[in-house]
Amino acid sequence: MQVASSSLARVRAFELSPRAFRVLALAAAASLYAIVISGATVRLTASGLGCESWPGCQAGSFFPESSHHGWIEFGNRAVALFPLSLTLLAWLGARRTPGLSRAVAWIALATFAGTLAQAPLGFVTIYFELHPLLVLAHFLLALAVLAGAVVVGVHAWGNDRGFADERPVRTTRAATLALLAAASALVVSGTLATAAGPHSGDPEVRRLGILHDAVHLHVQVSAAFAAVLAVTLVLLVRERRRFPGLLAVAALLVGLLVAQGVVGEVQWRTRLPWGLVLVHVALAAAVWAVTVAVAALAFRPLASLHASAHTLRESRTPSGSPSARHSSGHS
Repeated sequence: MQVASSSLARVRAFELSPRAFRVLALAAAASLYAIVISGATVRLTASGLGCESWPGCQAGSFFPESSHHGWIEFGNRAVALFPLSLTLLAWLGARRTPGLSRAVAWIALATFAGTLAQAPLGFVTIYFELHPLLVLAHFLLALAVLAGAVVVGVHAWGNDRGFADERPVRTTRAATLALLAAASALVVSGTLATAAGPHSGDPEVRRLGILHDAVHLHVQVSAAFAAVLAVTLVLLVRERRRFPGLLAVAALLVGLLVAQGVVGEVQWRTRLPWGLVLVHVALAAAVWAVTVAVAALAFRPLASLHASAHTLRESRTPSGSPSARHSSGHS
């Protein structure tokens, strides 16, 4: 009895270092990004019904028998074990890492719960033979848990490396929330366009809506997102003296959006080859993740993004060091 009490006390006293949790949180976010790409590969290669059973691939056989579609789908299920394990560890770690708020632990729990929910949702999706609305929900849930992991990652980084002592002004913070809302509309319209396109996950699955109408809607939403991003950039430029790092993250978002637009135009003109569509999906997930990061950083900016951090780095360069200045003064 005493041994059991002692073991329980050691478990309760266990703490995870902020650095270890930062690595764990970023690994969880990376794995959730990877599973978005893996799941998209299943759909784009028409392997959605490559496995007719769950969790095994075939009735009476856990592994696929011969079809490459079965191996692609089964491989996606194997890959899913990594985000499931890492988000579970991230939730448990958030509860044992000093300095983290309780809200971060709740977000980590919601991220794990959403990742776990993907398994039964995947089973239902296969049972109903890849109904477009179920496939759409499956993908949007993947993006939702990716967003949760990004927020946890931002807080994990700040808890380890430090947060800035101030935040951008209220107008800028509100603009990032509007940008996040526009990004939500962007990914929903994108999934509707995909649901109306030729890549259904299986040749026998019916499509949802009319492709040209869905693409037209997606283009309009993309233009609205670009407009909100432009306003947000203007506001961040005004704050560049205080938060040059945050402006750099927003600039990365612009680059990703331009790349996605170019790939989207090329894939449309080349009749949607699945390889280009996969690149487009990967860029879309990156745009979504970086948008979430911009919003999270606007409300909880990292110390490394603040002007004081850049000034400190400059002071540590040879030309900016006290000894260098002293030498130059006597040359």
